[in-house]
Amino acid sequence: MTVNGAVISNLVEELAPLELAEEWDNSGWQLGDPGASVRRVLLALDVDQDVCREARARDVQLIVSHHPLFFKGIKQIRLDRPAGVLVAELLRAGIGVYAAHTNLDSARRGVNDVLAAGLELRETAVLKPGGRERYLKLAVFVPADHAEAVKRTLGDAGAGWIGNYSHCTFAAPGTGTFLPLTGTNPYTGRVGQLAEVAEVRLETILPASIAGRVIEAMLAVHPYEEVAYDLYPLANRVKPTAGLGRTGMLPQALPLADFAGRVRGILSLPGLRWGGAANRAVRRVALCGGAGAGLWPEALAAGADVLVTGDVGYHAARDMLAAGMAFIDAGHYGTEKVILPALRDYLAQRCREKELPVEFMVSEAQADPFSFS
Repeated sequence: MTVNGAVISNLVEELAPLELAEEWDNSGWQLGDPGASVRRVLLALDVDQDVCREARARDVQLIVSHHPLFFKGIKQIRLDRPAGVLVAELLRAGIGVYAAHTNLDSARRGVNDVLAAGLELRETAVLKPGGRERYLKLAVFVPADHAEAVKRTLGDAGAGWIGNYSHCTFAAPGTGTFLPLTGTNPYTGRVGQLAEVAEVRLETILPASIAGRVIEAMLAVHPYEEVAYDLYPLANRVKPTAGLGRTGMLPQALPLADFAGRVRGILSLPGLRWGGAANRAVRRVALCGGAGAGLWPEALAAGADVLVTGDVGYHAARDMLAAGMAFIDAGHYGTEKVILPALRDYLAQRCREKELPVEFMVSEAQADPFSFS
């Protein structure tokens, strides 16, 4: 079976819909032909000469990066400049580039959720809601003996998330009727005879962005040839599960200095910077992978004791300390690299489910541009 780049980008967008990207961002296809065949995909935070050489050496057809190759409108591609040389080498090698940036930051199970899970935070919530996530209500009619299987499948596919609760559904019993016509193969009943079946109406909620994935999973486990289901747009507000940053609780309070050491160990960092009283008790944590220092007012409003992020500038550090907010600067690279193994596992699993012969690998050539001594 031949798989093209568009199939892979669609899988990425199931996890991180482009509608979640910030307006200034440039997530999506950066370079190459989405219709080109793809057998191997390399995952990286950035696309540079080292990653390009690695992709060529490992016979990769597509690079999925976190940071876009192009942030602003292209005005020139010159072969006497590094950026132009990189573009030319990628095109000559037939290597496409697709970027999932702020949409992957904001998405459920994206950068910030993975970072929060790695730091063992509980009761997590979105720090700054994206505000553009649309929700649908799904109602499906299932024979009673398959209701539990369908219910579980819907939850496992991502439906039924309300705040910090997953697998939320409502079920109501009833009677379904149908008349199987010639050429059908009904799960129950006989061709040409009106059938009455004890059924359950299952209802759940889901982001519109994952509707395709949820319906696909539901149809795969539902026993009927023709499944009766409805999708309704929702006007009511839903507690957001997508947006920039997260807040959460540590299992127990720690002194700030100890928590900083724990962050360094969990993220396998050669060093980090932090600010605040060393013995300050830390229990509620706010975080934002990458450059999230600008979210410190939201972190303060959420009652966080500390903000974990990267790229904290001098004046932002001063402002946080003056407001009573401690911070841990674990670096842009350090707080975002956690997404790559998680993204690899997600894409590999989706391809196994679809029986798509694509190999995913995390770049071994990328590294933090900063050194520590």
